[in-house]
Amino acid sequence: MEFQNDAALKCGQYIHIQSFKHDGSLHRTWTMGMVIHAASDGYTIVTNKSWVIESDGRTWLTREPALWFFYPDQWFNICAMIRRDGIYYYCNLASPALFDGEALKYIDYDLDYKLYPDGRYILLDSDEFKSNSDTMHYGDDIQQIILHAKGKLSQWIESYHPPFDDRYVLTCYDRYLDLKATLSRTRH
Repeated sequence: MEFQNDAALKCGQYIHIQSFKHDGSLHRTWTMGMVIHAASDGYTIVTNKSWVIESDGRTWLTREPALWFFYPDQWFNICAMIRRDGIYYYCNLASPALFDGEALKYIDYDLDYKLYPDGRYILLDSDEFKSNSDTMHYGDDIQQIILHAKGKLSQWIESYHPPFDDRYVLTCYDRYLDLKATLSRTRH
């Protein structure tokens, strides 16, 4: 699946985030994410009590604010969820995301890291990655890219590379609250 990056994101803009599978099928959609950073080094999107639509049509509402970090040159994205007991990180091994005017879109390649507030982290969905590598024909090149990205992401986690620093996430969240308040005042 190939996306065209032919539209520009703007701070304060609300967009959808969509993940696809390698075969082109829609996997999941998050609604109403606010762009708080849009530059050549990546995008930061905040979802807060957003609806999520699963590929089977099920819908659910997120419980907490989440900051999504997307990078144009990395085969992963990072979601930092602000909960009462700390910040949890969920990291998707995935293609770089592109905005096509409709949504910010990426291809999900199954493997995920979950990082807990105490610093522990685990790799999830290795069996799904192996299975989908065969059934969706990832190819050796994609598998190598994903395994390399998995190692790089692990290095980022262990070295507290932003956004794996709670202060960084909270600073970004404050930026979101300020931007949201400013936009609310200018619309009234």
